[in-house]
Amino acid sequence: MTMKVTTATAHFLLVFLASTISHSVICSALGNETDQLSSLLEFKNAISLDPEQSLISWNSSNHLCSWEGVSCSSKNPPRVTAIDLVGLVGRISPSLGNLTFLRNLSLATNRFTGQIPASLGRLRRLRSLYLSNNTLQGTIPSFANCSELRALFLDGNELAGGLPGAGDLPVGIEALVLSSNRLAGTIPPSLGNVTTLRKLACMNNGVGGGIPGELAALRGMEVLAVDGNRLSGGFPVAVMNMSGLAVLGLSTNGFTGELPSGIGGFLPKLRQLTIGGNFFQGNIPSSLANASNLFKLGMSDNNFTGVVPASIGKLAKLTLLNLEMNQLHARSKQEWEFMDNLANCTELQVLSLEKNQMEGQVPSSLGNFSVQLQYLYLGLNRLSGSFPSGIANLPNLIILALDDNWFTGSVPQWLGGLKTLQSLTVSYNNFTGYVPSSLSNLSHLMELFLESNQFIGNIPPSLGNLQFLTTIDISNNNLHGSVPE
Repeated sequence: MTMKVTTATAHFLLVFLASTISHSVICSALGNETDQLSSLLEFKNAISLDPEQSLISWNSSNHLCSWEGVSCSSKNPPRVTAIDLVGLVGRISPSLGNLTFLRNLSLATNRFTGQIPASLGRLRRLRSLYLSNNTLQGTIPSFANCSELRALFLDGNELAGGLPGAGDLPVGIEALVLSSNRLAGTIPPSLGNVTTLRKLACMNNGVGGGIPGELAALRGMEVLAVDGNRLSGGFPVAVMNMSGLAVLGLSTNGFTGELPSGIGGFLPKLRQLTIGGNFFQGNIPSSLANASNLFKLGMSDNNFTGVVPASIGKLAKLTLLNLEMNQLHARSKQEWEFMDNLANCTELQVLSLEKNQMEGQVPSSLGNFSVQLQYLYLGLNRLSGSFPSGIANLPNLIILALDDNWFTGSVPQWLGGLKTLQSLTVSYNNFTGYVPSSLSNLSHLMELFLESNQFIGNIPPSLGNLQFLTTIDISNNNLHGSVPE
């Protein structure tokens, strides 16, 4: 039996099919939006406090794409692609793992507690995850399936366990920031397989062991910051393969041995090198001058010996040079040459040579230093002669420390011209004469340490006019009169 399809019947069938397809598309769109809505409301329900009322717009009278901190795609139907919220207290709901179109999730600087939901590891489109500065606990879940993830910031929490290895990270990740947590264990050698990694920061944790040689494969590394851990071993040779490295932070660990003599040639793009608080020894390599972009060089609290290389003055962009608490010496004019050359560092703001074995008079070339210099620490050496005259040319000094040396003579009146000075320490020397009354011109002065010298006469009563002065020590001198209040 054949069925004759009339024109009217055909038209009816077309309308019926069209409406059915349309209805299913609408249902699918509505279903997706309902899923998104319920996921966001579950997130809201896990918030116990909202002091900044960040979620006040999260209600039925507004479309979810207009809620504060929520961004959606422009496609129809709209999909939630980003969440960026601050000021919240509570837990992070696992429901966020259902927002499958999420690209950027930023919940940094809140007060979230509990664990990082493992469900975030299924967000295949996620590109960046910022959970910094919360109180999150537990271990770091696997993000291996987040194939688009490039930036993972989990710093400033209370996360425990070990660092994620290559098996828990997506292949394309570029920035892994885990600083200031409670992580332990060692640095996984498998991180050497994550060749896209450009930034690895796990400062201020409890990570031990050495830096694995496998990390030499990370040739694109730009930031390696592992300060404040329990790392040990010699200077990590793997680092010498990272020719594009801009920041290297190894300070406050247990590293030993000498620095590679050619370090500046291997790492010509270094901008910050901080290796203080270790057990490094030997000479400071003169090749550091080849890292011409260095602006921060911190080598304090080690066992460096020898002289400061004269070539250090070639670092024209240097703003901080911290060599304190070593065994560096300078006796002859030649060994003091580095001071002459530091005058070329026109942006230098901080110089510390404190607690070394510097001897003799401070070179007059100190007066040629950049007027940018704000902090000058020369204490705990074997410096002698009169008060360093070059200091008169440093009008922006905030802290001046000359304590625990063998200086003699008087403290000059011109010192009162350093208008920005906040702390002056000349204690434990052999200064004589009167305390200069010009010190009362230092209107920002907060600390004045004059103890254990041979000052005589009255304490200038005008010091009582210094409204910010909170600490003054004049003990073990030949002064009389009362300390101004």
